[in-house]
Amino acid sequence: MTTPQTPPKPPADLPASTLTIARPDDWHLHVRDGAAMAAVLPYTARQFSRAIIMPNLRPPVTSAAQAMAYRDRIVAAVPAGVDFTPLMTLYLTDKLAPDEIQRAAAAGVVAAKLYPAGATTNSDAGVTDVRNIYPALEAMQRAGLKLLVHGEVTDPAVDIFDREAVFIERVMQPLRADFPELKVVFEHITTREAAQYVASAGAHTAATITAHHLLYNRNALFIGGMRPHYYCLPVLKRELHRQALLAAVASGSDRFFLGTDSAPHAAQLKEASVCGAGCFTALSALELYAEAFEAAGALDKFEAFASHHGADFYGLPRNSGTVTLDKQPYTLPDSVAMGEAPLKPLRGGETLAWRQRAAADLASAPGAQAGRKPSIDR
Repeated sequence: MTTPQTPPKPPADLPASTLTIARPDDWHLHVRDGAAMAAVLPYTARQFSRAIIMPNLRPPVTSAAQAMAYRDRIVAAVPAGVDFTPLMTLYLTDKLAPDEIQRAAAAGVVAAKLYPAGATTNSDAGVTDVRNIYPALEAMQRAGLKLLVHGEVTDPAVDIFDREAVFIERVMQPLRADFPELKVVFEHITTREAAQYVASAGAHTAATITAHHLLYNRNALFIGGMRPHYYCLPVLKRELHRQALLAAVASGSDRFFLGTDSAPHAAQLKEASVCGAGCFTALSALELYAEAFEAAGALDKFEAFASHHGADFYGLPRNSGTVTLDKQPYTLPDSVAMGEAPLKPLRGGETLAWRQRAAADLASAPGAQAGRKPSIDR
C-alpha cells in the first residue's frame, strides 16, 4: 500500500498571496472637519483602530476644550459599528501657556505638534523660534505628552530639499539636549539624514514614515508633466533617500512606525496653479504600504511597523483583532466625493497589487484568533 504523502510546502521565496496582521494604527492623520471629515474618516476607520489627529485646522486646535470638541465631532462621524479611537493633539504656538498643557493632559490629549511657521498647510500660526515654546515643552515633559515635529526649517536661504537635514542640526539636536526625557516623534521623515539620526538618537526619539515616501522619489512629481497629487511637504526626495527609508523599515527597528500623513484636498484646489501640499492616501493606505514592504523584501517586518512600534512608543496597549490583505489586483477609483467636491486619491485610476479583505470576511482569515502569529501565506 502506498503511504500518503504530505504535500510539499511552497518555497519561502514565492510571492505572498495573503497577509494577516494585528489591526494597525495611523500615527499621523489629517481628517479636516465638517463635511470633508465625514467623507474621509470612514476610509481610515475601516483600516485602523486609532489615529493621531493633526491639529492644523482653521483656526488651529490650541486648547484642551477645542481638542475635546474636535474629538467629539470625529467620534460622531465614525460609521456605526466601527471601532475607531481618535487620539488628540494640540497645535503649539509661540504663546501657548504651560497651564494649557496641563489641562490638555488631564483631558486625555496625548501630544502637541510643532509646526515651524509657514512650513506646511495651515501652519501660519506655528512656532517662529523653538525657544519660544520651551515653557510649554517643559510642561509637556512633566506631563508625559509627546512632541510631534514637522522637521523642516523655513529659512528662505535653505534649499527646499535640504530643509529636513538642516532642521536636525539647528533644532532637533539642541532640543533633544535640553529635553532629554521628552518623547519626540520626528514626523514623516524623508531623508537619509533623518533616518540615521532617529536610529541613533536614543529610546525617546522615533519617527513616522509615509507610504508615498517609501514608494516614490522626486521624479514622480514631474513624469509626463507636473503631477500635483504627488506634491506633499516635506517634498519627495532623491532616490538615495527613499532607499534609506526602505532600509530603515526593513531593519525592523522599533524607532520607525506607520504614519500616513494622508491629507485630503478638493481636486480643484489640488490641481490649481498654486496647489495645497498633501497626498490623500487614506483610501488605500495599507495596500500602498504592503506594496512598499513587498518590494523591499520585508513583508515579515510590516506587522511590527504598522501595529506594534507606535503603540509601544506611545505607551498604549496593542490592538486586538486583525486585518487581512489579499494579493488581488484592483483598480483604485479616479476620485471619491468629499462633500460636494471630488477628491482624488494618490494612484487614483491605477491598479494596486494588494487589497484589504472586507470586514465580513475577516473571521475566516488565517490567524484571526486571539494569540495569533503574523500570517504570510504563499
